[in-house]
Amino acid sequence: MTSQLLAPCPFLAGPMIEKPQHFVGREAELDYITSRIMGMESSSINVVGKQGMGKSSLLYRFCQTYEQRVENPRRFIVIYLNLQQCHCQRENGFYLAAARQLLNHPLVKAKPELIRPWKNIKSLDRQSFSGAIGEWKRQGLFPVLCLDEFEALFRYPKHFNDGFFDNLRFLMNSNVLRLVVASHRKLDFYQRRYKLTSSFFNGFEQVLPLRELTQEEAWELVSLPERMGAKAALSTEQQSLAREWGGGHPFLLQLAASLLWEAQQQGLDVSWAQAKFEQVARRIPKPLWKIPRYLDEFVRNYGGVVMVILLILFGVGVLHQTQVFNSLQKVLAR
Repeated sequence: MTSQLLAPCPFLAGPMIEKPQHFVGREAELDYITSRIMGMESSSINVVGKQGMGKSSLLYRFCQTYEQRVENPRRFIVIYLNLQQCHCQRENGFYLAAARQLLNHPLVKAKPELIRPWKNIKSLDRQSFSGAIGEWKRQGLFPVLCLDEFEALFRYPKHFNDGFFDNLRFLMNSNVLRLVVASHRKLDFYQRRYKLTSSFFNGFEQVLPLRELTQEEAWELVSLPERMGAKAALSTEQQSLAREWGGGHPFLLQLAASLLWEAQQQGLDVSWAQAKFEQVARRIPKPLWKIPRYLDEFVRNYGGVVMVILLILFGVGVLHQTQVFNSLQKVLAR
């Protein structure tokens, strides 16, 4: 008797998406980053989004695909660096982490002349890092640093001070270095919060707010791996449930789909998946305006008092979005 191997779950709730087959949508955002970073009039970009919106996955995907998006990709060295994971607690630690990623790039490895400016990376400081980056520009090469979890630097204000940020701004203005910075809030928020005066924070005229997935992208996600030519992991009914629970929120959508898939594999009832989903989802902040389209009808027919009560309970976490939706559906079905 032969056992049939089950296909792995195509949904990833939590970790950064690294495999291309699991990444869905965001083409407009990727095109925007490419045009601003690698265009004739280049500018650095601040990607802004709340927890679970897919900032890390977007930056990583840009690093994976930039060579297919530009005419002359060999002019650019694009790296991804998670500032929280690399434990950059001092300024030289930032330079070391960035240098290691840059020197690990296949294009750099293949050209010894690109390695020479980086003599002793373990002793890199502000001057030697800037000098090595400047030498690359003289050779016609432009490094692009995709810096994730940028907030991590502000935990160490003695080391990441105005002098550090001023130097980054100088490298940006000299067109020596280009940055794609991901943060939960716009960078000028952190400038005010930590009382920084560096003009670095004024150097990000291009701000890319990372919003929820479009309807098309959300449906493409819950139907994985159908776009790869395989059968969808979830039934049509399960896909609709995942969309109902997760909306267009990338993390919540992945969570809903993965739990429905797990319930299907283990022969569990949908209620198990829903309970698990709500247990995690209530910890994710959601804007109060995320209400169903039929709520207007509910307000007209049943008054605003009940609506306010539901929204308050939803806002403080007593009720989850799914519970609010289900309650409204029952009332409207009468």
